[in-house]
Amino acid sequence: MKKSFGGSLEERRSAAAESKLKLLERFKLASKTDDPKRLAKRAEREAIAAAREVRQEANAIKLVQEKAEAAARELAEAAAHEAELARRAEQAVADEAERKAERDRRYAARKKR
Repeated sequence: MKKSFGGSLEERRSAAAESKLKLLERFKLASKTDDPKRLAKRAEREAIAAAREVRQEANAIKLVQEKAEAAARELAEAAAHEAELARRAEQAVADEAERKAERDRRYAARKKR
């Protein structure tokens, strides 16, 4: 487009409209043609998108595995805690039985006298 500083308003408006139409035509042609640069850039974007999807899937799998490991750890800790409680309860019963046996022995010794 030639730059014209003179002319009437109508001339400037028609020149602007023509240049807009030419730009639009060039854009339409560019989007229809199989330009190697455009195709390469598009392929690159698609490759990046595919890699992003793979990373997201890997992260999702990793998150699920971490949650499963945490749940397994929690179950193991709960089982260990239950075992410790059971051991303490058995120890308390054994201690009580020992105290009772000692008391009965002392009572029997008193009865013998």
